[in-house]
Amino acid sequence: MDLQLKNKVILVSGGAKGIGNAICRVLASENAIPIIIGRSEADNLKLEAEIINSGGKCGSVVAELSDPNDCQMAISKVIAKYQQIDGLVNNAGLNDGVSLENGNYQQFMDSVHRNLVHYYLLAHYSLPYLKQSKGSIVNIASKTGVTGQGETSGYAASNGARNALTREWAVELLKYDIRVNAVIVAESWTPQYERWIQTLPDAEAKLKEINARIPLQNRMTEPTEIANTVAFLLSNKSSHTTGQLIYVDGGYVHLDRALLHG
Repeated sequence: MDLQLKNKVILVSGGAKGIGNAICRVLASENAIPIIIGRSEADNLKLEAEIINSGGKCGSVVAELSDPNDCQMAISKVIAKYQQIDGLVNNAGLNDGVSLENGNYQQFMDSVHRNLVHYYLLAHYSLPYLKQSKGSIVNIASKTGVTGQGETSGYAASNGARNALTREWAVELLKYDIRVNAVIVAESWTPQYERWIQTLPDAEAKLKEINARIPLQNRMTEPTEIANTVAFLLSNKSSHTTGQLIYVDGGYVHLDRALLHG
């Protein structure tokens, strides 16, 4: 399917690795121009070069997304070079394990800054240009904001807020024909996930246990499967879809737990 994204400038926060990396690659394959926004210049440039060398278009901006000034600067740099923004994918975040019992005020606030505030700021500073293009926003969120997980209050709170902001912005931006949706991720195999599981005493057994809980094919969601849905939501092929929380999770969140014993 041609998603008609050719030469559309689409920002992807945390675009250098994991799910963001897959999103950038899929967008480039659809002839869009993904713009990676992330703190590591080396990681940004590595993916940018790989996409360009394979015949696609890509750009990048170095920014520390927990810094409001960097969020504004990133948008200014994109506009200076491209003069347009056609889409925004809020993706960057970290399941940082700031819990209720063992966390504290500062850790909780830092977690919210790492995982939520830049979603608002990038959307806020992009908005004048999204209004011009009648662009689209896709927020990547985690099941933790819906199901809970334990030991991760800051991250779970941020993801609940990402879902709420998706609905709130969809309402506020109706008058500009800007669509806003969220893609909810459950278990997806990314470098961050792999680093976490390798910290466990029996990583192989834990991975087998997690896969067994995923109803569809008993496997984790591939980042590219998430990216394909994101690209669709950014495109006019989803022209009457807004305010939706779309679960790309192999049925993890909603299907009957009895399936685990079937």
